[in-house]
Amino acid sequence: MSFFLKLLKWLLKWRGFILVKATSKERVKSLIEKLRPFKTEKQLIRLGPNGDGGYLVPDDLIGVKACFSPGVYKTVQFEEDCLKLGMKVFMADNSVESPELKNHIGQYDFIKKHIGSTLNETFITMDQWVNSVLQDSHEDLLLQMDIEGGEYYSLINMSDRLLGQFRILVIEFHFLEELWNPSFFNVAEVVFNKILQTHTCVHIHPNNSCAIDCQFGIEIPSVAEFTFLRNDRIKHKTNQVNFPHKLDYDNTENKHVKLPSNWHY
Repeated sequence: MSFFLKLLKWLLKWRGFILVKATSKERVKSLIEKLRPFKTEKQLIRLGPNGDGGYLVPDDLIGVKACFSPGVYKTVQFEEDCLKLGMKVFMADNSVESPELKNHIGQYDFIKKHIGSTLNETFITMDQWVNSVLQDSHEDLLLQMDIEGGEYYSLINMSDRLLGQFRILVIEFHFLEELWNPSFFNVAEVVFNKILQTHTCVHIHPNNSCAIDCQFGIEIPSVAEFTFLRNDRIKHKTNQVNFPHKLDYDNTENKHVKLPSNWHY
């Protein structure tokens, strides 16, 4: 986290000494309300381990051609479960030499690059990556993204065509407590509004590696895993009121973190 963001966070906590104008409470509250999850006719199932690296997705995976998974960690059970379901699996990460999928040699594709907003020796964009391995494909895809804050500019840079090709999006969003920073909020709002044009949030799970941040009476998980389902896959939806889900598990051994009530109906 930059020195400016650390300083802003400190200033926000000491309300009597705020020198930088924060994002209005109304804008933050409005964005959170737009992201509240809905329950659909598709039940949620878990892919991956019962812990970090496992995610809840709608049970609507038949016909999904491939999983794209930027951000590779030592746990790749999510990707392995996708392979078992018949998907092609594509992974990308410049910080590791290769994923640990020893039982599936030759069944997946890995590039040693970060996903970002440009193309160079270190980075590649989502569109460039997908087009390089699935040329002229129009089949449905699944995105599982955990790239430590790089998700914002990667998603802004993604074409609407490619975004709409992903039936399911599972994205871990970082630094959410910085929504009080107007510059960060403006970027995050563009990203979430872009996703919500074509997809509906169906689940949120706060990562308990970080605590809940509370400013001006609004609680925000610093890191949270969001699951989105494309709108054309939904026939009926109602407010999702039960959190945590029975298939949710803590990411770490830290104290359990519950999704704040202002994030759901």
